[in-house]
Amino acid sequence: MAIAATVLPEGPEWLYEVKWDGYRTIAIKEGGKVTLASRNQKNVTAQYPSVVASVAGLGTEAVLDGEIVALDEEGRPSFQALQHRTTTKHRIVFYAFDLLHERGRDLLKEPLEERRNRLVRIVSGSRVLLSEPLPGSPEQIADAVRGLGLEGVVAKRRHSRYELGRRSDAWVKVRFAKRQEFVIGGYKPADATFDSILVGYYDRKKLWFAGKVRAGFTPYLRAEVFKGIAPIGTSRCPFVNLPNAGKRSRWGEGVTEEEMVQLRWVKPQVVVEVSFTEWTAENNLRHAAFVGLRHDKGPGGVKRES
Repeated sequence: MAIAATVLPEGPEWLYEVKWDGYRTIAIKEGGKVTLASRNQKNVTAQYPSVVASVAGLGTEAVLDGEIVALDEEGRPSFQALQHRTTTKHRIVFYAFDLLHERGRDLLKEPLEERRNRLVRIVSGSRVLLSEPLPGSPEQIADAVRGLGLEGVVAKRRHSRYELGRRSDAWVKVRFAKRQEFVIGGYKPADATFDSILVGYYDRKKLWFAGKVRAGFTPYLRAEVFKGIAPIGTSRCPFVNLPNAGKRSRWGEGVTEEEMVQLRWVKPQVVVEVSFTEWTAENNLRHAAFVGLRHDKGPGGVKRES
């Protein structure tokens, strides 16, 4: 997993790729069987038949690391479209960017360049898409990716090994829009669902309130989120820093003691992605908007990104 940064690292030891706006997925082809696993090790094979068909077309047994992405008619990724897999306007594809095993051979200790060279040969002729290295300087790459409206760039050390299950400075991600994952800890009820959700992040195993999210919900997504949090209600507030009335800003991102009685709390189990304009001086999100559910990520790994 990549660490977050605000600028791309420079130097000849780095390769640069598009940060695809989708679900990180391991694709396994073993004999005639294909299995898709999310980052939190859930089996998602049945949910993405088009990706299964693409991986099945590989000419060899392999384990690929990549991203499931929904592309519109112009080839632009849409994370929200992944929440509506029945849509006819988007094509669900798999972008491969790493090769972990080939014909039973473990490649984790091979340098990234060698793994990628093998990956190019394996996906050739199949419907699996290749996440190509981007040409140019970091500044040129950043300008081009911003201009296309894409989420960001991932820089990777050419000679790095694949490090299982941990964040490594061998991979560095830079988001051009302010977005990250948060955990839902509560909501303000309204009608049959909610007016807004309350989200936070973990620091030293404690859940810290980050902000209220009211914007960005379609009726379908609001219902999907509520379906996930309604059964996990709890009487106890899971945030260690609420209420924060003394720190409430004039923009209203905080929660007063009076507001606490209006809120409903849930066990911090559901992860969502949220966009926002900035962190306030009081460490709350300003102008937060819902982007999508993150079924592929567990709550324990949600931290505040730089």
